[in-house]
Amino acid sequence: MPEWERVVLKELLTRSRETIAVDPQGTYKQVTVRMKHKGVVLREEKSGAIIGTTRQFLARTGQFIISSIDARNGANGLIPESLNGAIVTNDFWLFNVDSSRLDRDWLDLYSSTPDFVEACTTASEGTTNRVRLKEDRFLALEIPLPPLPEQQRIVARVKGLLAKVEEAQQLADEREETSRRLLSSIFMTMTADAPTYPLGKVAPLVRRPVEVVDGKSYAELGVRSFGRGTFHKPNLSALDVGTKKLFRIEPGDLIFNIVFAWEGAVAVAQPEDVGRVGSHRFLTCVANPDMVLPEFLNFYFQTSQGLADLEAASPGGAGRNRTLSLKNVALLPVPIPDLREQRYFVSLLNRVNGVGKQRGSLQPQLQALPSSILAQAFAGAL
Repeated sequence: MPEWERVVLKELLTRSRETIAVDPQGTYKQVTVRMKHKGVVLREEKSGAIIGTTRQFLARTGQFIISSIDARNGANGLIPESLNGAIVTNDFWLFNVDSSRLDRDWLDLYSSTPDFVEACTTASEGTTNRVRLKEDRFLALEIPLPPLPEQQRIVARVKGLLAKVEEAQQLADEREETSRRLLSSIFMTMTADAPTYPLGKVAPLVRRPVEVVDGKSYAELGVRSFGRGTFHKPNLSALDVGTKKLFRIEPGDLIFNIVFAWEGAVAVAQPEDVGRVGSHRFLTCVANPDMVLPEFLNFYFQTSQGLADLEAASPGGAGRNRTLSLKNVALLPVPIPDLREQRYFVSLLNRVNGVGKQRGSLQPQLQALPSSILAQAFAGAL
């Protein structure tokens, strides 16, 4: 690590106390600072007549702002040009930066690091709900300060690397979105002239009652809304089950969560779901293999038309008062094209899902890259 000077913030920052008298006839931009260094943004524009205090602090472009209440949660950043002249309360501290020694972007990057946030936590004091940053302690904090040209070089390097990470993320998002749109287009073409059958004819309801025995446990399965598949719930003891009825679920079952079917809580049970059970709130339908594939049906119920059908078949009010009945699930209309076309579509679906899973496995690494880049930057490795 290079021998960088460490300088207290008091030598680099000067508290700005420029105030403005709030005019009841005026309109003012108010600033908010998001936690975890997620940005300094417009909170709202408000009439002076409904702003509580008559004097507020005036923010200027390029000033460093930090929340005295949420400094320990990373609520800090730089005032953007769009918020020049906006106002803040005394809970947000504004500082002018000595740009002859400290590059603003260097400060902005460093203030996003765990070291800086931890130092702000140490410099805060108070009870659980009233912990606040102490100004004298804050200004006594030290930050690494290489020569200004070196700060600027490292900032440019870090920004370039972070831009590449963001670009990689955007490309992955766009690739997946394009694949999903293509799938939807193929599905719409494939089903445009396909015959329609009631679900009960092509995938009848199948119930496999489970006898609950004292001393045994039961692995419960859940279905996420918005087509996000199945998940494993904690095991239930016989005592936990109580009077609730349980039904065995088999891989390949088309499962409906009858409480949230209207928001896409439909899934196909996977091989890893074998041995799982569901309560009476989970209806299992078994596709006739000579007519339809369960994955094809599941995709249909995530389309706008499929969701509309589920919504229409789930009468009642909002949330848990909207329930898909056994009768209505059997009557749901589903398009059934030729089985060969369905197989082709499901093969495409599996490929797209495979790409999505691969991307998901890389996400933790991608998300960790910015922190790694910053750590290297402030260790002098860039």
